[in-house]
Amino acid sequence: MNAAAILLAAGLGTRMKSRLPKALHPIAGRPMLSHLIAACEGVFDRLVVVVGPDMPALERAAAPHATVVQAERLGTGHAALQAAPLLDGFAGDVAVLYADNPLISPATLRRLRAARGAEGGEGAGLALLAMRPEDPAKYGRVMQDGSGNVTRIIEYADATEAERAVGLCNAGVLCAPAADLFRWLRGVRNENRAGEYYLPDVVPLAVAEGKRVVAVEAPEAELRGINSRVELAAAEATVQQALRRAAMEGGATLTWPESVVFSHDTRLGQDVTVGPHVVFGPGVTVEDGAEIRAFSHLEGCVVRAGALVGPYARLRPGTDVGPAAHVGNFVELKNVALGQGAKANHLTYLGDASVGAGTNVGAGTITCNYDGFAKHRTEIGAGVFVGSHTTLIAPIALGDGAMTAAGSVLTRDVAPDALAFARARAAEKPGAAAAFRAARRKEKG
Repeated sequence: MNAAAILLAAGLGTRMKSRLPKALHPIAGRPMLSHLIAACEGVFDRLVVVVGPDMPALERAAAPHATVVQAERLGTGHAALQAAPLLDGFAGDVAVLYADNPLISPATLRRLRAARGAEGGEGAGLALLAMRPEDPAKYGRVMQDGSGNVTRIIEYADATEAERAVGLCNAGVLCAPAADLFRWLRGVRNENRAGEYYLPDVVPLAVAEGKRVVAVEAPEAELRGINSRVELAAAEATVQQALRRAAMEGGATLTWPESVVFSHDTRLGQDVTVGPHVVFGPGVTVEDGAEIRAFSHLEGCVVRAGALVGPYARLRPGTDVGPAAHVGNFVELKNVALGQGAKANHLTYLGDASVGAGTNVGAGTITCNYDGFAKHRTEIGAGVFVGSHTTLIAPIALGDGAMTAAGSVLTRDVAPDALAFARARAAEKPGAAAAFRAARRKEKG
């Protein structure tokens, strides 16, 4: 590919009103920066992420790609120039992108490179991305000559009424040969009200050298910037709509699509049915024919073919629900392997456990997996019947075919095919209830 990308992520995101760096705010369960990195990795050979000072979380999010710190925030042109030492001697094209434009598709980035001439296009000295937003607001306008070549970018504040009427707006992303780009960046001046070095100011420098500058148009949904919580929510809505459509086109049924929330990496098989108000966190795979009923929450788990989950179930990371298994209402599983055909149908917590095929876990059962210092496992065999309201104090194992009496509190292993009781023997005192009531009435006068 012989191309590199500089990703500008040093912004504080003041309008977000957050201590979290703007580029780390998530969309569909993934930080904005990670969305952009994923789009770039299939298009560019090298990525350099420009971060601000004291942003270790951003550096971790950028890994394994190189990072460089913009010690002083002196504008986007200055930020891009910080990557020059890391790309010293690089002979290919360099694109500059923004972490708060996280929804640019790989296809659009390839079109940008093709317009620059890197992938079979006619070629231009500089290519940039532009859009025609429904509300151009205060975007900079892209001015073109009669041949469609870009002559300059004029900021809204400096534009005349006629120039503001131009619908083509600058998205900020551009691509040029490395040597040219860094030369132009060094030539940018900060003669503006903010005293900053702006990336779009390379355009007139390229034109002055006689380079052809072209604009590649892309949808507003891909190119709009995200600078506030309101804009973040709008981007989330756009992504969710796309994820829902992809799930249905892939063979899943969403009974009320607008109420389902996906993560960027949710994987649904064919003939999966998802009820209303289901939330998929990161790392969920649902295999063919499974059903996720209303108001369930899943993250970091696998639901195997033909399984039934919910309503009102919670599957936490590390959980694997086996084929044709049932997880019912108000059941929570954490780091659990639920075997084929096993059932936990209501009001149960299983944590750090394995449950064998065909086992039935009664209502109110819990595995006491945490002692305040460490987690311990519960091993439940195949064909086990766990009576309602059983408490299993881990570490503990129940052998194949074992049974537990309802209301038992078990602290020791149960042998295969054994029936375990661990509760106080019921006793009855004739007349004691009536005597108690009489005594209480007398006390009350």
